[in-house]
Amino acid sequence: MFLPFFENLRKAGIPVSLREYLTFLEGMRKGLVTYDVEAFYYLARVSMVKDERNIDKFDRAFAASFEGLGEISFDQMLEAVDIPADWLAKMAEKHLSDEEKAEIEALGGFDKLMETLRERLKEQQGRHQGGNKWIGTAGTSPFGACGYNPEGVRIGQKESRHQRAVKVWDKREFRNLDDTVELGTRNIKVALKRLRRWAREGAAEELDLDGTIRATAEHGYLDVKTRPERHNAVKVLLFLDVGGSMDPHIKVVEELFSAARTEFKHLEYYYFHNCLYEGVWRDNRRRWNQQTPTHEVLRTYGSDYKCIFVGDASMSPYEIAYPGGANEHWNQEAGQVWLQRAREQWASNLWINPVPEKYWEYTHSIGMIRDIFEDRMVPMTLAGLEKGMRELTR
Repeated sequence: MFLPFFENLRKAGIPVSLREYLTFLEGMRKGLVTYDVEAFYYLARVSMVKDERNIDKFDRAFAASFEGLGEISFDQMLEAVDIPADWLAKMAEKHLSDEEKAEIEALGGFDKLMETLRERLKEQQGRHQGGNKWIGTAGTSPFGACGYNPEGVRIGQKESRHQRAVKVWDKREFRNLDDTVELGTRNIKVALKRLRRWAREGAAEELDLDGTIRATAEHGYLDVKTRPERHNAVKVLLFLDVGGSMDPHIKVVEELFSAARTEFKHLEYYYFHNCLYEGVWRDNRRRWNQQTPTHEVLRTYGSDYKCIFVGDASMSPYEIAYPGGANEHWNQEAGQVWLQRAREQWASNLWINPVPEKYWEYTHSIGMIRDIFEDRMVPMTLAGLEKGMRELTR
């Protein structure tokens, strides 16, 4: 039954052995997990992944092997196991027609939303479903999950459904990008090579074959010549947006990340979510307790670095323009303030956007980011990358 899963793990490059596979089967036979997809996932992972660097590959193999696992019918689930009522809340999601959506009015701005939310938290005593006022599910209130409002605060919902939330009150887990992914095309590397500037500097460590032959012929004895090792002198600082609306772009961003790690000897990178704020991080698993202050990054890397942001720039405009508008925390300063500081520190800067350029005009936040970067935004296409590399070499 699980042989295709085992084969997918091997195809993904995970060094899983038959012994580890049998351990996994023994855990299933003993009934360690029952009717719990998440527990099943963790049992499989702990049994067959021994190196955390392979977790990302495992996730992809798991998704490919068990695609459609959640498509069991509702009636079948009820017959198989007792399901807590809270699990069924999402079944009542609000699905409205365009005319009904147009009749629902927004509260009128970020400050009004935050003020009203504080009042609701003080007044509300219990769980609520449906309706247009309280914090709950499946209604038209500005606060909650699985409903609809043209301008609201999303609370307790796994992912976006209408891309309308002004603020998201959630703690989500993101994964690191895999920089060892095989590129779908070598042309990405070719485009990035436009930024390379080779230099001769450092200790004499490399054999100068032509110089050795020439000196030996001139002197009549073996005269070995060396020269400073040739390397790429370009310094690159990469900021990578992860999670949320970036999830559909993971593959192409991984390809870009992998190419950048190959092409640039001096490459530093940090993750952020949606917009730059007071903290960035290296590891998404530790992003809540091991953040690096952005001020520290600004002080650490000199103005000779090329600064590249990679993100879809798709977010609530409040996340860019307002203190407190950040997606997952309360930011003391607006995102645009931090972006402007980054551009002042690293004059050679660029924003690469994986969203096709023809859709940019339909998202207000993309226009705001383009204005901040003075139109130094390029699409994540080969032509876009080549244009961006030319911009960075000016």
